[in-house]
Amino acid sequence: MLRDASFSTFLLIDMTDAPLIVILGPTACGKTRLATQLAAQVEGEIISADSRQVYRGMNIGTGKDLDEYMIDGKNIPYHLIDICDAGEAYHVHRFQVDFQAAFNAIQNLHHTPILCGGTGLYIESVLKQYQFTGIPVDETLRQQLETLSDEALLTRFNTTSSAYSSLADTSTRKRLVRAIEIAEHLQTHSFETTSPTPLQYQIFGLDVPVEERRTRITHRLHQRLQNGMIDEVQTLLNQGLTAEQLIYYGLEYKFITEYLTGVLTYDTMVERLNVAIHQFAKRQMTFFRKMERNGLTIHWLDALAPVGQLIAKIKASIRTQGL
Repeated sequence: MLRDASFSTFLLIDMTDAPLIVILGPTACGKTRLATQLAAQVEGEIISADSRQVYRGMNIGTGKDLDEYMIDGKNIPYHLIDICDAGEAYHVHRFQVDFQAAFNAIQNLHHTPILCGGTGLYIESVLKQYQFTGIPVDETLRQQLETLSDEALLTRFNTTSSAYSSLADTSTRKRLVRAIEIAEHLQTHSFETTSPTPLQYQIFGLDVPVEERRTRITHRLHQRLQNGMIDEVQTLLNQGLTAEQLIYYGLEYKFITEYLTGVLTYDTMVERLNVAIHQFAKRQMTFFRKMERNGLTIHWLDALAPVGQLIAKIKASIRTQGL
């Protein structure tokens, strides 16, 4: 897999002859099942767009569901899953570089690339071909920003105008800090950009009624707890990851680490984690709507419909668009 050797400008590649199918949606909507079933019918390969599935050893908590990649005895090829160790830095610019390598490999085999995941920022970064992600990290600035409240950070970002301002995602504290870092860098440094290369793609989103989504999330959480998710987090701690490193990954890893270190009781952990995952799903949908406002067309599909029916709709839509 190609690795980013430096924080260089995002290298654009010619994707005009390789249509890309994108499947997105909130957590627990059935994205992986749809993507793998589709891949089995169209000689496809999956490129994961999940910011945590890149990490080895983080399986249950990130919902890799690798058993879904076996269809009728055939392994569905996948990319950008289990490509780095837990605790290693991974970010959107590195995802862009890795996506390019995976996309090229699939294209060279004349297979169908299917980008599937719920990390909207990662998906948008390759479809809109973000070019400011290569701006380097400023640890000194980050230390200064850590002392500020979320409100103060947002005020600072809003008063730091740059070419990145309209593109920035400020939905979480971590992303807000990064947005400030990029904006302030652009005020004092030049940054060469290149014209985007046309990319043929079609985006399909799985839409789940809110109540059904809530039911699925809660059910899946209890399933994962029964299937060893706490042991998974304990193993990562035993391997030398610090509590702070795991808490950084949020959701399951944050709350289970706090339980294992005695900060939370089991019942409190489950309750808070359940609420946090529901809030996360809502933020995902908010970002997808933002993608639409930014000019990306998402063809929404009923996640409750049979998979075969969804695949037929995707195929028909692709044929209509001539992809």
